[in-house]
Amino acid sequence: MNPNRWTQVGNWVIDRFPLSKLWNDHMAHYYAPKNFNFWYFFGSLALLVLVNQLVTGILLTMNYKPDAELAFDSVEYIMRDVSWGWLVRYLHSTGASAFFIVVYLHMFRGIIYGSFKQPRELVWIFGMMIFVALMAEAFMGYLLPWGQMSYWGAQVIISLFSAIPIFGDELSLWVRGDYVVSDATLNRFFAFHVIAVPLVLILLIFLHIVALHEVGSNNPDGIDIKKNKNADGIPLDGIPFHPYYTVKDIFGVGVFLFFFAVVVFYFPELGGYFLEPDNFIPSDPLKTPEHIAPLWYFTPFYAILRAVPDKFAGVIAMGGAIGILFLLPWLDRSPVRSIRYRGGFFKKALLLFVISFLGLGYLGTQPATPGATLVARILTAIYFGFFLLMPLYTRWEKAKPIPERVTDESTLEQKIPKMVELYQEITVPSEGTLKRKPDLSAIGRVLVRFLKNLKKSLD
Repeated sequence: MNPNRWTQVGNWVIDRFPLSKLWNDHMAHYYAPKNFNFWYFFGSLALLVLVNQLVTGILLTMNYKPDAELAFDSVEYIMRDVSWGWLVRYLHSTGASAFFIVVYLHMFRGIIYGSFKQPRELVWIFGMMIFVALMAEAFMGYLLPWGQMSYWGAQVIISLFSAIPIFGDELSLWVRGDYVVSDATLNRFFAFHVIAVPLVLILLIFLHIVALHEVGSNNPDGIDIKKNKNADGIPLDGIPFHPYYTVKDIFGVGVFLFFFAVVVFYFPELGGYFLEPDNFIPSDPLKTPEHIAPLWYFTPFYAILRAVPDKFAGVIAMGGAIGILFLLPWLDRSPVRSIRYRGGFFKKALLLFVISFLGLGYLGTQPATPGATLVARILTAIYFGFFLLMPLYTRWEKAKPIPERVTDESTLEQKIPKMVELYQEITVPSEGTLKRKPDLSAIGRVLVRFLKNLKKSLD
């Protein structure tokens, strides 16, 4: 076809669909802060893993049978007889865990840099809704292999709904579609996992990105770059997302794919954390596994559930552990966003929170012994204490002053005298000549001063 015809076709499409406007608004002319660091890789990595899950999920459904008599055998058929079926299955199962790793790190970045604070409350709320939808998606997908742990894990989790007063039993029956986990349960979980929840996820991710681009991205200093603009209305501390951060994200994707491929090809079960040994055994309603536990990304909340002696109170605590995250924008009363300028109390509280979350995650994989239950109760108290006490310690602690700008505003003319002064400090005059030679002791003092200032900035 004549190149002019291709141009005409392109112009015809652009006139009827705002493709170039979308590209400019969300990529080429979307100005992001100049000081993004490696913590800002995880948003784009989450999108990458989502695409992996959608593509591999579609391929798996081509040979999977949502039938209680055939489900387990169909998974074995995919693994053994379908060309590259084992790879597609491992990409999907590893991708599920990778999704939660990336999302947890993405959420942690939001906490340490205050990305949930005004004016980004709605961005955080949409993000938390994505997290809840992702948990529902993972739970429903966990039943589909129809192995021992899939069956009994679903049986235990669904039975928790019966602890709700008045309508709990009816709710459990509605979720299962039967009095026990059965073919009806498998069919409805398959429908939700393949169709309903992915559509909700895609919608929420779209809303999350639109809300983010409306108010602008946060940054490690917690400074609103939109406050300082040039005559053309471009933020002085911003750079176009494309090509600067698209190239940066491509580097992050390369590093991520390396580790992802190592797991897929060499450790797809990862010691039973990504794929459990009991799930390679067909489900048996008459034989309960010795130790029933969900996959690792649910275990912190499962440990909170087991730490509470009353069943209904445990369900409330487990739900509260997720629900309290929605309130984070209104619990934090600090005048600054970034951890770089917060007081020491918040940093210590955050450290305890991380320890409690990781500790609960480990305890959720272990049998519920009396000692483990006691530790889980202590860690649960620390988990909730981080949020419930936040209005107090974030208001009382003394915050450091934050800079006006992300970038250094001094000009080259202003920097030259400081450079000359530094040169004179680290050198001494050479005897019999106008030249100067390095002073090792002075260089050492300057390096020590630099390291102290670096530590102070990190603190």
